Amino acid sequence: MPKKTKHRKSHKGRRGGKASRMVKLGFGNFGLKSVEARWVTSRQIEAARRVMTRYIKRGGKVWIRIFPDKPVTQKGGEIPMGKGKGAVDHYVAVVKPGMILFEMDGVSEIVAKEAMILASHKLPVKCKFVSKISND
Repeated sequence: MPKKTKHRKSHKGRRGGKASRMVKLGFGNFGLKSVEARWVTSRQIEAARRVMTRYIKRGGKVWIRIFPDKPVTQKGGEIPMGKGKGAVDHYVAVVKPGMILFEMDGVSEIVAKEAMILASHKLPVKCKFVSKISND
């Protein structure tokens, strides 16, 4: 959740096109790259981070490249149509195809790949493992 936002609620937006930013590894040697477009919630990001850090036994370093800054609203139960937009329920990060979601360094490629695969199971997007060594 962002500390401060300019506007409390936002539009849904359009989910088209490929990523033009965050497409290359910037920090670590290994990364998790998205293959499809989807909204990723803050809970899903945290679940993926926990799985990775637990698998690498807190060795190495993990970078989270996405941030959930888009508010998603939801109306309460049994509320009639109209009456305005609902209250902010949770926050999501907009993920496009080709975006690097997580990066890792300080561990071997085999360990990094397995940790990233476990993390990808926690996310709603299809992902692939990339590394600076093999240049995927």
